[in-house]
Amino acid sequence: MLASHLTLADKYNYLDEKFKSAYQWLRQNDAAKLPDGRYDISEGVYALVQRYETLPKAKCRYEAHKEYFDIQYLAAGHECFGVATLTDKARLTESNEAGDCYFYAEPELTTEVNLGPGDLVIVSPAELHMPRCLYKQAENVVKVVIKVKVN
Repeated sequence: MLASHLTLADKYNYLDEKFKSAYQWLRQNDAAKLPDGRYDISEGVYALVQRYETLPKAKCRYEAHKEYFDIQYLAAGHECFGVATLTDKARLTESNEAGDCYFYAEPELTTEVNLGPGDLVIVSPAELHMPRCLYKQAENVVKVVIKVKVN
């Protein structure tokens, strides 16, 4: 599944070699059994395995990145994932340039995608996203966030 906006459909090549190496790494590794941490995949591509308990939406924040795409893959558990297009109206609330993470107030128009084991969402630098939200009830998840460097 790819949730995006039509104006971005031709801008990015989601089948570029970097993305293919990420998908191959996911197929070859049982991420639910890997220890938390960073795993280098290929030039400009790395995975972050993380475990956490999902939170109510009111405790989650929209974020975006400038230098990397996110491939957010759920290895275990369920999560509600918010997505919105980054527009000129987006209100920046916090910046972490060193970590390539920018937080925003909730935009006016949002979409939610419910993820289960094996599901993934690809988020471009032109999109806001709100991970870690509970789906029905709080639960522990194992997620892999693969960072793909913008060309």
